[in-house]
Amino acid sequence: MAKILSSKCKLCRRAGEKLFLKGDRCSSPKCAMVRKAYAPGAHGNADGRRRGLSEYGKQLAEKQKLKRIYGISEKQLRRHLAIAKKKSGVLGDNLLLTLESRLDNIIYRLGVAQSRSQARQLVSHSLFTVNGKPLNIPSATVRVGDVIKVKETKLEKNFIKEVKAVLKKNSLNAKWLDFDAGKLEGKVLAKPSKDEIGVNVDVAMVIEFYSR
Repeated sequence: MAKILSSKCKLCRRAGEKLFLKGDRCSSPKCAMVRKAYAPGAHGNADGRRRGLSEYGKQLAEKQKLKRIYGISEKQLRRHLAIAKKKSGVLGDNLLLTLESRLDNIIYRLGVAQSRSQARQLVSHSLFTVNGKPLNIPSATVRVGDVIKVKETKLEKNFIKEVKAVLKKNSLNAKWLDFDAGKLEGKVLAKPSKDEIGVNVDVAMVIEFYSR
């Protein structure tokens, strides 16, 4: 499991856009991209100007952005790319689908966690079952038809109670998933389309980076 040790807000500022790494804070006035919308460091170009990047630099930037959005390491991204290459269809789309199928991402999409990093922590602490069996591996692949549920023994935890109250008020945005807030049970209905994934990354550049 990859851990982001540096400031998450600085990663957004480096990317030049919100990567939504800190949950609700990213949508508040406290967001670093609202207060300091320029690259970090002494030469952050606070006047809004950015240095031009070479083609390699652009590809590297897109690759780094993809890693940071999903919170994965270089080794993990290469592994997911290798899996995507074995599937038929467009490689870039396959890579996004592979990343979206991670258990931690599904937990985040269901709204149980405010961010993917929080989702990874919850999965690692064995809060969920998949098809009735405990699973604490954030990178585990979840398939269409799989049912994800909060363990019965974890329902009395304060965090779960708070999440349950919030989920009952909010509607699920991911149309390819189904979620019963009363039972804290989710199901994967279909594979998401590229538009439904909504990740602002030029995946073609990521593929080109690894093709060099």
